[in-house]
Amino acid sequence: MPGSATQAKGPGAGLRDRKKAQTRQAIADAARRLFLERGFEGVTVAEVAREADVAEKTVFNYFPTKEDLFYSRLEAFEEELLDAIRERESGQSVIAAFREFVMKQRGALQMDDRDQATGQLRAISRVITESPALLARELDVFARYSESLAALIAAETRAGADALEPRVVANALIGVHRALIDYVRQRTLAGDAAPDISRALRTRARRAFAVLEQGLGDYAVKP
Repeated sequence: MPGSATQAKGPGAGLRDRKKAQTRQAIADAARRLFLERGFEGVTVAEVAREADVAEKTVFNYFPTKEDLFYSRLEAFEEELLDAIRERESGQSVIAAFREFVMKQRGALQMDDRDQATGQLRAISRVITESPALLARELDVFARYSESLAALIAAETRAGADALEPRVVANALIGVHRALIDYVRQRTLAGDAAPDISRALRTRARRAFAVLEQGLGDYAVKP
């Protein structure tokens, strides 16, 4: 019976998917360890493969480029962001849902151990800012975020194909996100501790989003 055949394939397919996910995670973890130890430019894909105990071809099967190894979590972040917008409560604006999502503490900023959090922030910030390749890829990622968000806003508002408003709103929101990331890096590389950065970040995020929510008409009027 067709139904029986489908059921027979189910468990095996699920196991294969789990193994693939485990392999992908193992490669990403190995790459991150090496990048944090020696910098992005100081590590080759072949070395990542050896660290993860897989063939170099296997690495490229999961990560088309070396930059993808470092930014392996950004695809998940993008999906989580879009889901937060799609699934927001009735009556909640895009800006409010975006602000709520972005202001959630993630990664090192949510760690309880002050020294560990600060050390991880510094290591990651150093790797990114010292690598032209990672900085360039980051710009591409933010551009993709903006396009995806604009498409979602356009679909929700039934905007025409030539409407500019969805793109303006999406670029403004992603611009705040980028500015907050830059702020964290600047404070981190200046030697500030993670908890202090986290507190200041929340304050600045609230101010930045308030500007968008109130509109820009009265902002920076020349005296």
